[in-house]
Amino acid sequence: MNQPVESWAPVPTPEQQAVLERIAAQRERLRARRAARQQAVQAAAAAGGEADAPWLARALVLVRQHPGAAAIAAGAALAVGPRRLLRWASVVLPLVLRARR
Repeated sequence: MNQPVESWAPVPTPEQQAVLERIAAQRERLRARRAARQQAVQAAAAAGGEADAPWLARALVLVRQHPGAAAIAAGAALAVGPRRLLRWASVVLPLVLRARR
């Protein structure tokens, strides 16, 4: 009673086959991108920081690595004042977030 299993799916037309091949290529690109991102995360973790860490944790790592630059930046922020600092942050933050994508 060992009969060959017949496929229940119909044979795709050439147009459908082209779409299926594009889908397969896109899936492969996504797998490669995911693997590259995972390698970058592992490399960053090996270098001492985590790429997926929250921004506050990354900021603390940066401050620990560069205490002089952090002190200068904090002094400049105090000299500028909170109102102007918030105004500039509202301009720069959307640009930074857009560049991250």
